[in-house]
Amino acid sequence: MPKIKYRFSLSQEERDELQGIVAKGKHNSQKVLNALILLNYDGDAPEPRTLTEQEIASVLKVSEMKIHRVKQRFVEEGLDIALNGHERERVYKRKADGDFEAHLVALSCSEPPAGQAQWSLRLLADKVVELGYVESVSYETVRRVLKKT
Repeated sequence: MPKIKYRFSLSQEERDELQGIVAKGKHNSQKVLNALILLNYDGDAPEPRTLTEQEIASVLKVSEMKIHRVKQRFVEEGLDIALNGHERERVYKRKADGDFEAHLVALSCSEPPAGQAQWSLRLLADKVVELGYVESVSYETVRRVLKKT
């Protein structure tokens, strides 16, 4: 897959904002790295860039692909997205509501099935599905619910 060369020039305001991010220690590490990448590839930088992409990747301890993605996001989507990335859109629906939790705790306090000395997380998960409290549930969800109580 051929890489597209993304070339850009930062405005003075963008350059000042990026230098402010790099100078202050109040930002997360990925934002600082992204700012350093953009500053290193500024076409109108006061001092021209002399390092190669491999050298910059080595100094910043990032992959060349990360550098490519940051430059691509800046050119295609702007400074804010290049620095912070996209907001995650996936929303997880909670399976363990209050009703389910109450049934699970009551079940875990009851007698274990025949042939078992005690309830295991997997047995509890299978039983709540069998009883129709939820459509499906992992034993890890059962563990988290029981840990809270």
